[in-house]
Amino acid sequence: MFGLTRAKKAAAVLVATAAAASTALIAAPAAVAAPQPIVGGTTTTAATYPFVMQITDASQDQFCGGTLVSATKVVTAAHCMVDETASGVRVVGGRTFRNGTNGTVSRVTKIWIHPGYSDTTTGDDVAVLTLATAMPYTTASFVTSSQTGVYAAGTTARIIGWGTTSSNGSSSNQLRTATVPTVSNSSCSSSYGSQYIASDMVCAGFTSGGTDTCQGDSGGPLMIGGVLAGITSWGDGCAAAGLPGIYTRLTTYSSLVATQVAS
Repeated sequence: MFGLTRAKKAAAVLVATAAAASTALIAAPAAVAAPQPIVGGTTTTAATYPFVMQITDASQDQFCGGTLVSATKVVTAAHCMVDETASGVRVVGGRTFRNGTNGTVSRVTKIWIHPGYSDTTTGDDVAVLTLATAMPYTTASFVTSSQTGVYAAGTTARIIGWGTTSSNGSSSNQLRTATVPTVSNSSCSSSYGSQYIASDMVCAGFTSGGTDTCQGDSGGPLMIGGVLAGITSWGDGCAAAGLPGIYTRLTTYSSLVATQVAS
């Protein structure tokens, strides 16, 4: 099974691969759908979700999302930060549009990646960034290790991000949001087999597909009851029927994250 991270960089790799092999298509099973934006959702603003951050390179080109959990700490996905250096990353808050110039831009002084992380399909997909400049925006609370009940199947969750708008295409310029139901462990295991690790991951999406996160949304929040409960991680394609999005199960990592936030 071909797992796709939901970082824009992953999509760029696929484009490069296709260009290098002009006589062949990128190998992927028929079930893998073309990348979509947060399908079935609506445009929104940074004022509505002030805790949602753009994670960019030094030129402020956004490639992942993150969640502001304190004035100087941002929770994101580990796969967004692999091979990145603190000096090469910026965090942008208060900016609805990717091509905007407003908001607050901060350098990063520290990148913490879960020490067990090796690949999205093996779990531990969580990272915490420390900012040089305090963000003047409302922060999000995150789940504690004891709040495992938030993932009960069918619970409404909110996804937010700047995901791609067409297959191997450009990211949405404006922030988008949608709601999706959480999916039971048994159902997600049926979709993904052994690649789904229930202790580390949680699925969310409709059986019929149509609403999902995608490339460019990685690291962004899965909010349940107004609290950060997951991190956009990976999935097979985007918005395909029977293949819900997979998110980091934050209750498993909340103690480690809390330690980083307090440091």
